[in-house]
Amino acid sequence: MAEIDLTQHAAQHGGSQPLRGYLATPQGEGPWPGVVMIHEIMGLEPMILRHADRMAQAGYLTLAVDLFSAGGPRRCLVSTIRALQRREGRPFADIETARTWLAASPDCTGKIGVIGFCLGGAFALLTTTTGFDAASVNYGRLPRDLEATLTGSCPIVANYGARDRTLRNAAARLESALTTLDVPHDVKEYPTAGHAFLNDEVTTPLALRPLLHIAGIAPDPESAPHAWHRITTFFSEHLT
Repeated sequence: MAEIDLTQHAAQHGGSQPLRGYLATPQGEGPWPGVVMIHEIMGLEPMILRHADRMAQAGYLTLAVDLFSAGGPRRCLVSTIRALQRREGRPFADIETARTWLAASPDCTGKIGVIGFCLGGAFALLTTTTGFDAASVNYGRLPRDLEATLTGSCPIVANYGARDRTLRNAAARLESALTTLDVPHDVKEYPTAGHAFLNDEVTTPLALRPLLHIAGIAPDPESAPHAWHRITTFFSEHLT
């Protein structure tokens, strides 16, 4: 497990300068399927690194790319969200940088998935037609033109929580669109889960935690293991 510098590679794709990431490597001998991991709104914090380590333990060469490399969340968050809304710009170049870096690595088989959480889940959904072989979308916001966006998409496994007040009916809408488009998928909404339920701890400052409770944002140790199992099983099917 190591921090890596993607800056030189990013220059070829119009990505962030600098651009950093965290590479989690499985044990044993490769090559392995690759996974690009996209972080939540708080950035590439320790919890996301643990998510990357988890995917590596499951046998995936996992590169967690830091979309806030050029200045941290305070300087990069607004521009990152604007790029998400426009569906173009630096964050998409950063994600493509991570994908092509993995594709060129001798430790990667060439099969590459993308996984994102919250903000990263929204980005993951918008990159399902850009060369990835499978995607895991976790409580990611859906675009309005869902079917047009997902036409030609790679297979998708998605997780949502019924107690997530920020994404009501998102799972049902995504399920319907993917069924209509005949995209291989596994979409599930967990009855006891809220937003960010795959996390193993709450990292938001104490002063804001009452707001998280109101919005239905919390870890769910009951639902999370099942969701993680579905993610790795789905990736095993489509990345090997």
